Amino acid sequence: MKSTVEKLSPTRVRINVEVPFTELAPDFDRAFKEMAKSIRMPGFRPGKVPVRLLEQRVDKQAMFEQVIGEAVPGRYSEAVATSEVKPLGQPEIDITNKQYGEDLAFTAEVDVRPEITLPDLAALKIEVDPIEVSDDEVDTELQNLRARFGTLTGVDRPAQDGDFVSIDLSATVDGEDVPEAKTEGLSHEVGSGQLIEGLDEAIKGLKAEESKVFKTTLVAGEHAGKEADVTVKVNSVKERELPEPDDEFAQLASEFDTIDELKESLVEQVKRVKRVQQAEQIRDRALEALLEQTEIPLPEAIVQAQVDDTLHNAIHGLEHDEEKFAESLEKEGSSREAFDADNRTNSEKGVKTQLLMDAVADHLDIQVGQTDLTERLVLMSRQYGLEPQQLLQVLQQNNQLPAMFADVRRGLTIAAVVHGATVTDTEGTEIDTAEFFGPPNAEQPAEIAADDDDADDVADDSVAVEENAADDDVAADDTK
Repeated sequence: MKSTVEKLSPTRVRINVEVPFTELAPDFDRAFKEMAKSIRMPGFRPGKVPVRLLEQRVDKQAMFEQVIGEAVPGRYSEAVATSEVKPLGQPEIDITNKQYGEDLAFTAEVDVRPEITLPDLAALKIEVDPIEVSDDEVDTELQNLRARFGTLTGVDRPAQDGDFVSIDLSATVDGEDVPEAKTEGLSHEVGSGQLIEGLDEAIKGLKAEESKVFKTTLVAGEHAGKEADVTVKVNSVKERELPEPDDEFAQLASEFDTIDELKESLVEQVKRVKRVQQAEQIRDRALEALLEQTEIPLPEAIVQAQVDDTLHNAIHGLEHDEEKFAESLEKEGSSREAFDADNRTNSEKGVKTQLLMDAVADHLDIQVGQTDLTERLVLMSRQYGLEPQQLLQVLQQNNQLPAMFADVRRGLTIAAVVHGATVTDTEGTEIDTAEFFGPPNAEQPAEIAADDDDADDVADDSVAVEENAADDDVAADDTK
């Protein structure tokens, strides 16, 4: 077999493949043997018809076309393996010669990862916001802690923001009851906005045993998207009394003896949250800086697939009803035109980011090891509430291992980029990135570290994951 590659654009190639007819002999043998299993012929037992006899009686051209259908995928993969192209997605195959007795010829057009010229990674400068903790932020945390230890007391007055009420709800659409919207004894915090739109405004000012009718648009069920008349009845009103923020409260709510010690602990708690936010900002700005400094040709078919997938997910819950989707966007203050424009922009940026990270990973020779995959599996299993081995089976069944492998490699890549860059805050203070991106040359970022027990449970499985995912990664469409 011989193959050549034509570059059609920076992101698309045509692979021309010629397979000598004699090379297809093993494929013909397999096809005839399979046929012999099902052919019945007088004088021969089922499945025992000689292959040579079949060869004399079948339409050889028809058999050749059947062989072609089974042989082309393998020959395409072989051509890709011997070339330097890195395909994205599935190829468009065109059989250019399929005449029996002649060499098989076909072309395969496919999107490929473009060649990307990277900037000097060592010269990359990243500037982020400094970590500052205000008194108001600490007071908010203290208030939240007091609320956890608060008590609810019934009051004989109209409901207001912050009160807890017990309510009954019912709804009608065009005068007909909506059974799924009916509920009794529901507990709700006034002003939280956690239930249906317009509910909090209707409840405010109502006392126990009073009710009110208001209009709202249902968002779920058979009548989703329709305007309904909702009746809310208040059964009881309770206000939350908070404990005094003193030493006694500190001893009740924490391991500290004084309120000052508790507040110092809350300051550190806020700082920890802000350090996580700062790490996310470092990652995002590193990507932004690289994207700004790098020219990345876009494979249109891959971008369009991402656009289509996002649109499908957006309207799937609306039974793919375009009118309902337009109405939903209008209520959010948007439009279909704005949605499509944002979708296109976000898809292009997403594909650019993934192509860029893959190019950087190749440049830095980022390797994904067993430990990296094991820890990602353990982390994901906790998020989904599954055992690691069970999650691994799900990923294998849904062919998601290559995508997970690529995602882990990109995480290691951005960590390596950050380590090589100069990272400071806007005040000029250099930032130690090791806490969230791991020490330089570490096997994986620190934030995906796993417990030893869980890691041991899936270590053996991860060896197979690493081998299979690495093999599949190049051929898979990992820009989805």
